[in-house]
Amino acid sequence: MISLLRQVILLLKLKEHCQNKFYKIMKIKFATSIVLSILFCFSITFAQLDEQFKTANENYKNENFDEAIKQYEQLIEQGYQGASLFYNLANSYYRKNKIGYAILYYEKALLLSPNDDDIKHNLALAKLRTVDKIEELPQFFLFNWWDSLLSVFSLTGWTIFAYVVFIGLIFSIMLYTFSSKPNYQKLAVLLGSILFVFLIISSSLIFIKYNREVNEKHGIVLSEVANVKLSPDEKSDDAFIIHEGLKVKFEDKVENWIEIRLTDGKVGWIKNSNVAEI
Repeated sequence: MISLLRQVILLLKLKEHCQNKFYKIMKIKFATSIVLSILFCFSITFAQLDEQFKTANENYKNENFDEAIKQYEQLIEQGYQGASLFYNLANSYYRKNKIGYAILYYEKALLLSPNDDDIKHNLALAKLRTVDKIEELPQFFLFNWWDSLLSVFSLTGWTIFAYVVFIGLIFSIMLYTFSSKPNYQKLAVLLGSILFVFLIISSSLIFIKYNREVNEKHGIVLSEVANVKLSPDEKSDDAFIIHEGLKVKFEDKVENWIEIRLTDGKVGWIKNSNVAEI
């Protein structure tokens, strides 16, 4: 009787074990199928976006700029971004003589690819066609040097640079720790010291660049002519007049008004329909 009871208990445990194993296998298969389905959907979506981008480029080459602009804008609305997309869209607007929109998307492209000479060249050409020629307030040379250093890479580029430096610093520490040769240890100390300085500088640049991108907003004037007011009120007196393509800094926002600052220090309020954020 006892042995029979033991056999029944063993059979129940075996059944439970098999069921648990079956459920685990089914869960793994289910999770795998979901992941494969998601990857398949992403691949189809990417292929469609890539095909649409190629079609837009063909329209641009064939000088069908209106259709190219429409397709580029649709890609942006779908969440697709990239320096080449913004650059091609800017070129299309430039060919349509819409200088404000051209400068807007050249600036967007430059944020993603700050070292691209073609973007810089075309942006400079577009700015030559703007009405407002405003001189910037003189800066201390160290600030100019710092801004130039910040613009060497994008935020992503500086992050990658800092990561590579950090890996090199870890390697130099390992070389010093595990090497028994004095020459290698001296080399590790020298290399580690240099990389540590680069890590501090690059980390500072990442923090400043991130802070600027989050807290400092700039925009481009899209209207041919825009009246800047002394206060966020339609009845307020005009402070000054600006024109299409001018780059401004956003200071504050009240309802449908934006406070802007020019590079020469002038400040005023403009309707947000007249500008677009970079």
